[in-house]
Amino acid sequence: MFEQTRSVMSAQVRGPAAGRAAADPDPPGTPAGAGDVGRRIAARREELGLTRQDAAVRAGIAADYLRYLEQQPSAAPGTSALIRLADALDTSVAALHGGGTGLPPGTGRAADHAELIELGPEECRARLSTHGVGRIAVLTPDGLVVLPVNYGVVEGAVMFRTAPGSAPAAAVGARVAFEVDHIDEALGQGWSVLVQGRARAVTGASAVRRLDALAHSRPWAGGARRDLWVGVDVERISGRRIVVH
Repeated sequence: MFEQTRSVMSAQVRGPAAGRAAADPDPPGTPAGAGDVGRRIAARREELGLTRQDAAVRAGIAADYLRYLEQQPSAAPGTSALIRLADALDTSVAALHGGGTGLPPGTGRAADHAELIELGPEECRARLSTHGVGRIAVLTPDGLVVLPVNYGVVEGAVMFRTAPGSAPAAAVGARVAFEVDHIDEALGQGWSVLVQGRARAVTGASAVRRLDALAHSRPWAGGARRDLWVGVDVERISGRRIVVH
């Protein structure tokens, strides 16, 4: 169950200079999941830690137009704008349209001329900080389980919030594995990062207040109170990336 928060990572602006940002020339096309595209654009932008102005500069579109796309349910970007936004947000047009939503990842065809590359520790940490949902593997009384959790990276440690007595809470005091990945079905490429370390409960009142303040959203799963913060201190980190030439 999805349980905590989204991580924040500052991203350096790249692409066209701010002075070259211009309104998208394409007229609105036929809406494809009108409103959903805008929400996916906003979510991906926030996941990368980009302001709306940053993302607009990257894509070469006006910030006001990007605001319109993100906030208006009836907004539907033109094809060229969507392509530029996907590139600026390091994702795919299919992902912004919700392609693959509800489908298990990995059903796409393998790309030609692909290469598997080992990631260094610094790149692993950088990629770990760009996501907000990962999977934790923990041994419970019912056996080994792998569970998705919302997480953040705080002072180098993976932090997530759960309910006392829940399956993720069984991680406290144990060595665990935590994995996060990004898969681009359209291009047949992606990456994964694996963290191994010991999990601990965060009990200090000031530390808990700080983590509560850093949480950018309420728990996705709702329901029971999730007021136990668990931190995984990184002892080993590794990652791999599939690139297409």
